[in-house]
Amino acid sequence: MHNPEELFNAASIICDDGIDHETIRSSVTKILKAVGEDPEREGLLNTPNRVAKSYEELLAGYRIDPYKLINGAMFDVDYDEMVIVRDIEFYSLCEHHMLPFIGRAHVAYIPDKKVIGLSKIPRIVDMFARRLQVQERLTSQVACFLDEVLHPHGVAVVIEALHLCSMMRGVKKHDSRMTTSSMLGYFRKNLATRTEFLDNISRSAEPLHF
Repeated sequence: MHNPEELFNAASIICDDGIDHETIRSSVTKILKAVGEDPEREGLLNTPNRVAKSYEELLAGYRIDPYKLINGAMFDVDYDEMVIVRDIEFYSLCEHHMLPFIGRAHVAYIPDKKVIGLSKIPRIVDMFARRLQVQERLTSQVACFLDEVLHPHGVAVVIEALHLCSMMRGVKKHDSRMTTSSMLGYFRKNLATRTEFLDNISRSAEPLHF
């Protein structure tokens, strides 16, 4: 098992006292005034506080302890075939407009004598998703973290998502979706391995929708 410092570095964790609620509350009040609203009216009176609390949840991934997240759930198993966890739903915030993007992740790895507990893979996805993100980096971070933790023969991650920043504003294309992938080890080197993974995640797949 890795020591905590190695995992913190692999997870790009922020080590501080947490989100500054007061600064967020003050900033939201200024935004409300800037757009012409009255922060003192009934419906908006507690909005700055609600927003501060929601950011603490939406951006919790910066401060999750990856050592506690894994919690020793790595096991010696004589198995060297593909392990796939598919259709992991997630939400994140686009770092460009701070609007949500929502989708699902498909994660696979080929063990080299070690496997990780099933529930840990969705938790790892959430750890990186609950940050200000771009989908490309999110995909790479999940793959690289699993590779660092397990040292498997290979890791594959495919993420598909709907981005509100291109649905609600700008180009306003509500049916467009984005797909990104990261292939490491056998998945990058071996076409048959990569094809097996992609065939598995495409089987019985349904289109993303809200």
